[in-house]
Amino acid sequence: MLDKLKTGLRQAIKKIVNSQVINEELIKELSRDIQRALLLADVNVKLVLEITKKLEQRSTVETIPPGLSRKDHVVKIVFEELQKLLGDESKLHIEKNKINVILVLGIQGSGKTTITAKLSKFFTTQGYKVGVIGADTYRPGALTQLKTMCAQIDVQVYGEENNQNPEQVVKQGISNFSHSNFDIILIDTAGRHKHEQDLFDEMIKINEIAKPDSVLLVIDSTIGQQCFSQAEAFHKAVQVGGIVITKLDSTAKGGGAISASAATGAKIMYIGTGERIDDVEEFSATRFVGRLLGMGDIQAILDLAKRLESESNDIRMKRISSGKMNMDDFYYQLNEVTKVGSIKNFLDNLPGFSGTIKDDQLNQMEFRIEKWRYIIQSMTKNEKINPDIINSSRMKRIAKGSGYSEHEVKELLKNYKNSKHMMKASKGRQMKNTLRKIGL
Repeated sequence: MLDKLKTGLRQAIKKIVNSQVINEELIKELSRDIQRALLLADVNVKLVLEITKKLEQRSTVETIPPGLSRKDHVVKIVFEELQKLLGDESKLHIEKNKINVILVLGIQGSGKTTITAKLSKFFTTQGYKVGVIGADTYRPGALTQLKTMCAQIDVQVYGEENNQNPEQVVKQGISNFSHSNFDIILIDTAGRHKHEQDLFDEMIKINEIAKPDSVLLVIDSTIGQQCFSQAEAFHKAVQVGGIVITKLDSTAKGGGAISASAATGAKIMYIGTGERIDDVEEFSATRFVGRLLGMGDIQAILDLAKRLESESNDIRMKRISSGKMNMDDFYYQLNEVTKVGSIKNFLDNLPGFSGTIKDDQLNQMEFRIEKWRYIIQSMTKNEKINPDIINSSRMKRIAKGSGYSEHEVKELLKNYKNSKHMMKASKGRQMKNTLRKIGL
């Protein structure tokens, strides 16, 4: 169930939020919890392993943006990786001053006819003139159902009750609407399965006749792991441009539809959320993942973090050069040094340093910086802002969280204070003396 996916992911996030220490063991536990939640939701196994591998890698080695705690950063990574799984948000492009033909495909029982009527209502409310072609010539009552639903919204439907050739129906339907001032033509087709080669061949011919501007694949979110292989087969036959998920309510697992998006490379564009003709909406990966994680609309939070990071650089440099540096600033300096690839590359570009540092000394420097980064990541937000509050009990907790000894925590604090004093004395200019003073 989708509710189970929500519950599983939220419990995993809650475990991180409530933890005092974020270490490698907890990251692996989070990864296992997320794997379990996604697999129970029928997300493809390969995709699950990929996302959790990236989660572990990023949580371990990625630089934490200024202003974010390690907890916030890990939650942000979970959000971003789930969002990537769903694909970038994409809207259907409707060109002006032409007829836009949209071909609607899917397997049997996916809800194509219903979603075709819902989309016709959706586009009508946006001011487009919409026509619908009923080309499902196999399912008894399909055309009647389509006409009944579209009559509610005054949308014209073209269909031929006694014509069992869908290719002819599509051709004549497009010809019928081309003589009027229509913006969009939606083509409802028969359901088909990847093992029904004759129906797949027919679908290819319909695609060639219709020459659609967009192909939408309708996926029933309740069919689970089959979604991946079915979507892949459809995409190989006819290039899918967008995914529509139906039956995405509390009874659906939903993960299969996510897998379908990954299988085709197409973006999820619309979701059916209920039985009424109005129950369809444009898909937003941000909102969807936010709902799953119980975080609301997180995009505003992400935008704020990005803006704060950009705005904080000038303030940070003024603080560092004036000797008012805190532990977050010290961490920032360590990351700036390592961004260039290695300390050797960094030092080789500084006047007076090129070739003067031996390899074993460089290795020691890099190890020391890496160690300090883990120790700083184990501090609370208040401890980073004001390291002077770190007493013996706090030092023990930081040491335990980072996996290093209390002696090494003391070493970091000593070098932080030395760096702070040197930056104040040199106003940030005497890099060589500063590096030597802090043990680098």
